[in-house]
Amino acid sequence: MNGDFLALLPKGPRLPAAAAGAGPVSLLATTVFAFHYAEGVVVAGDHRATAGTTIFSDKTEKILELDSHSLMAIAGVPATAFEMARTLQTTFEFYRRSQLQPMSLHAKIRALSRLLRDNLPATLQGVGAVAPVFVGVETANPGAKPVIFFYDPLGAQFEAADFAGSGSGSPSIKSVLHFLDRWGNPRPAAMPLGPACALANRLLMTASEFDTATGGVHPDRGEFATLKVLSREGIRTVSASEQAQCWKEATA
Repeated sequence: MNGDFLALLPKGPRLPAAAAGAGPVSLLATTVFAFHYAEGVVVAGDHRATAGTTIFSDKTEKILELDSHSLMAIAGVPATAFEMARTLQTTFEFYRRSQLQPMSLHAKIRALSRLLRDNLPATLQGVGAVAPVFVGVETANPGAKPVIFFYDPLGAQFEAADFAGSGSGSPSIKSVLHFLDRWGNPRPAAMPLGPACALANRLLMTASEFDTATGGVHPDRGEFATLKVLSREGIRTVSASEQAQCWKEATA
């Protein structure tokens, strides 16, 4: 047994297929991003999913845990993205159990790229495009730090030195992060968790001012981003109550 779960599937993962002559599926999820902070990487997303010009949901969870040391932030068609995440979760666990060791970070990165490539027909027809952000850490290397990768819908992967984003609201967020990374004091990569959490929510609020598909983050109502952090120790979810405290301290 070689530990390749995808090889056991007859035709790759069972992702939603495009029907002949079908119109585009308009349900989309945006916006997600990741950036380095002092102790690792912050991965954040808003809660809005849209169907055309209609707000379909403001309770969508877009940051998905693949295993104890890797995350996938989704932008695009949720049904396809969720199926990809479930396939990756099974793949990583299958490898761990069959090979008695975790899959390498490089192999995880390529596994997601392969799923995106296999989804190419749906992407080209406009019914299943996904442009995720992947965050992981190489557990076999004690000195390794978390890394951020972003993908195009065709499966090409790119490592981001400091931050990455995807979805319709990400251009505003990446512009602000670039400014802060170059001229901020402190830079996001030097921030402790509290200020980093407050920054993540502020970034999503800024994006929502210019992008109607970004929303569901209202600190004044106690509604905060989906926010997870990854460090050498693993993944931790930052709860709404903890984010509220970070927000209170940042705005005091």
